[in-house]
Amino acid sequence: MPCRDRAEEIWVLFRASEKSESWIEWGLLIATCISAVAIFAILALLVAFCMPLFTLGRIGEVLSFHWQPTGGYFGILPMCAGSLALSLLALSMAFPAAMGICTLLHVLARGFFARFLLSLVRFMTAIPTVVYGFVSVFLLVPRMREWLGAGTGFSLLTAALTLSLLILPTIVLVLHARLEQIDPVLRLASEALGLTPIQQMRHVLFPVASRGIVVAAVLGMGRAVGDTLISLMVAGNAPQFPSSHHHSICTLTAHVALVVATDSHSMAYQSLFVAGLGLFLATGLITLFIRKSGRGGREVRREKAF
Repeated sequence: MPCRDRAEEIWVLFRASEKSESWIEWGLLIATCISAVAIFAILALLVAFCMPLFTLGRIGEVLSFHWQPTGGYFGILPMCAGSLALSLLALSMAFPAAMGICTLLHVLARGFFARFLLSLVRFMTAIPTVVYGFVSVFLLVPRMREWLGAGTGFSLLTAALTLSLLILPTIVLVLHARLEQIDPVLRLASEALGLTPIQQMRHVLFPVASRGIVVAAVLGMGRAVGDTLISLMVAGNAPQFPSSHHHSICTLTAHVALVVATDSHSMAYQSLFVAGLGLFLATGLITLFIRKSGRGGREVRREKAF
C-alpha cells in the first residue's frame, strides 16, 4: 500500500507538472504571436508612410546627397554614410579590446582579478547611454579639441570612442559565453602540447569559437547602428559626408530625433519614415545573419557528431 500511495503521488505531481508546462508553452506562444504582430505592424506602418514618396515620384529627393530643408533639399544619404562610418569605426575600436579582455578572462587572469573584470564589464551594461554621452561632453570633447587642434571636439572620432565603450560589454559577454562552452578537454590537450596561454587563444580557442566571434561582432555593429544618444550628444549633428575623423557628422538615428522634435508636416518629416525603414531593414538583416550563423554552427556540429 505505501508503494501504491507513493506511485499515485508521483503520478499526480507528474500531471501537475505537465499542466504547468502546457500553460508555459501557451504563454510563450501567445507572447511570440504578439511580438510578431507588433513587428509586422511597425513594418506596415513604415511602408505605408513611405508609399506617398514613391507614388508622387519624390523618393529621389530623399535618397540624395544634400540636406538643406530651407533650400528644398532633403537627402538622407549623408546621414546613412555617417551611421555607417561611426558604427564601423566604433566596432574597429571595441572589437580588439573585447578580444583582449576575453584573453585575460580565459587564459591570463585567474581568481579574483578575472571575477572583478567580468563584474566590471557586466556593470557597464547597466550604465545608461545618456551617462556615457554626458561624461564624454564634459571630459572627452575638450580633450579632443585640444589634441586634434581643429574643429569643436564634437566629431566622428569623439563619438566613435564613446560608442566603442558602449558596445564593448555586448561583444565581451557574447564572446565570453561562447568561449565558456568550449570543451575543457580541448584546453587540457592544448596545455599538454606545451602551448603558451597566448598560443592557446590564438591557435585553439579563437578558431573553435569563430562563429561566436562573428556573432559578437555583428551584435556589436547592430548596437552601434541603433544607438541615438551618443551620436546626438557628441557627433556634432552636421549633415555631411564623413570626410575626416575630426569633422562633425549626423547619423540616421540622430536625424530622426532632431526632425521629430522640430517638424511634423514638411518633406523633412516624410524623410523620417525612409530613415526608419532603412534602420528597420538593417536590424532585420543583422538578426537574420545571426540566426543563419547559429544554424550553420549547429549543422556543422551535427555532421561532426555523425
